[in-house]
Amino acid sequence: MAFELPSLPYPDTALEPNYSAKTFSFHHGKHHKAYVDNLNKLIAGSELEGKTLEQIILATANDPSKIGVFNNAAQVWNHTFFWNCMKPAGGGKPSGALASAIDAAFGGYDKFVEQFKAAAVGRFGSGWAWLVLENGALKIVSTPNGETPMTKGQKALLTVDVWEHAYYLDYQNRRPDFVQTFLDHLVNWDFVAQNFEKAK
Repeated sequence: MAFELPSLPYPDTALEPNYSAKTFSFHHGKHHKAYVDNLNKLIAGSELEGKTLEQIILATANDPSKIGVFNNAAQVWNHTFFWNCMKPAGGGKPSGALASAIDAAFGGYDKFVEQFKAAAVGRFGSGWAWLVLENGALKIVSTPNGETPMTKGQKALLTVDVWEHAYYLDYQNRRPDFVQTFLDHLVNWDFVAQNFEKAK
């Protein structure tokens, strides 16, 4: 079975004015779709055909001869995860066990925001900022290009996409404004909390 472009978890207008339908038309409809289409072409007839996305990512990570497969597979996974990290009327602070864990790991929610923003805004070029769980500890990490935390044994809980195509139509070169808006108005803390419970 070939991979298919997953539907957005909400209508493409649902996050306006913070994330526009126009951005989704390019980011989801063109960029994400291209990764899916490229991956299907690259694995057709190979030993990777029929494997899960995660299996393909782990099988091709750190293999220079499979860099094209890895980049497209990882970007399919990263983008699908990113869409679920947002929701209408999102943002604000987490609650419950996740909030307590963030407070313990970073010294409070405000300190978490400061470090997460620094990872996202400070990523040179294209990439991602993540909240992950590694060996039971919460960490903030940044990955370049299509890299994804699972290749380092980390469980992804939250991500923000800081490739320019993720925000340029809405925010131009103001990456810090996009990341702040993501935290204030878009984060789906329910999804993050579910990931945290599964990863513990």
